[in-house]
Amino acid sequence: MRSSHRVSGWIAMCALSIGIASAKDLSGQERATAAGSGLVGSPAPRLSLTTIDGQKIDLGALYGKKAVYLKFWATWCVPCREQMPHFQRTYEGAGSDLAVIAINAGFNDSLGEIRTFRQRLGISMPIVMDDGRLAAAFNLRVTPQHIVIGRDGRILYVGHLADAQLDAAVAAARSTPGGAPSGATAGAAATRVAHKVQVGERLPAATWQTLDGHAFHVRSGKPGQPTVFLFLSPWCESYLATTRPTVSANCRAAREQVEKLARDSHVRWLGIASGLWASPDDLRDYQAEHKIGIPLTLDESGALFRQFGVMDTPTIVLVDAQGKVIRRVEAGEVGDLPGAIAAL
Repeated sequence: MRSSHRVSGWIAMCALSIGIASAKDLSGQERATAAGSGLVGSPAPRLSLTTIDGQKIDLGALYGKKAVYLKFWATWCVPCREQMPHFQRTYEGAGSDLAVIAINAGFNDSLGEIRTFRQRLGISMPIVMDDGRLAAAFNLRVTPQHIVIGRDGRILYVGHLADAQLDAAVAAARSTPGGAPSGATAGAAATRVAHKVQVGERLPAATWQTLDGHAFHVRSGKPGQPTVFLFLSPWCESYLATTRPTVSANCRAAREQVEKLARDSHVRWLGIASGLWASPDDLRDYQAEHKIGIPLTLDESGALFRQFGVMDTPTIVLVDAQGKVIRRVEAGEVGDLPGAIAAL
């Protein structure tokens, strides 16, 4: 009975702490709490995972038996690195009633970088590199983002800090009664493996809203007008300048190339910004700082990044006048962009 009240209290606390500031001013903890507002209290998704070492983990099989603690992180993320000792201690003290799993966000990271990071920091918990399904199911908005699931299979807590609140949530999760949860799982639709648009395929008709409120019709350009999508992150150039200088330089080079090439009115442009660590206000600040002239849209849920299979920024997708994807220009190929545009 006592543990039930404690769990209810954590759910209420998560729900009540939303909406305390504008999106631009939210801290990492507040952004994570906002992301979890629709998740806390709902049954967690039943997904099958594979670690970077080939180990299979069935989340659904854990529910009803163990509490589960998932931590989303990235090798370039400073607070992720700072919190790793806490995460490792939690894993070492987990016991038989708690599963601890590290979920690399799969954003501007590689398998080699993850393994190097693991060795350097001496972490030993299972590591999964996300393919976008977990980020969609758990509304990933920041790194690190902690997800605590009770032994009853319901999401108990979503947060950003490694603090007493997180520790208490993990303790509460371990004390919840077992039993498989009932009801629709969180992010059920997002966990389905969506078709990823490949080179040579025609884009489906769709309408996306730009940052300034206009409708961008995917297949409604002028006759004979190709379209170019620039997948970006508004903090790539600044934040990654020290932790990922090559990526930062690629993001800057792509932006500068696009600024020059976008003067050609024969090509239609759209910048698609990741919603990780970004709000509409953050994107507006980025647009104003660099005087970006092409329309922008914020892919807050990550649906467009997943639809195009984009895991790194910058990535540029070229689409011909008939709506067929002709080419992808990846981060290291930004110098080829003028020729690729000319070929359109």
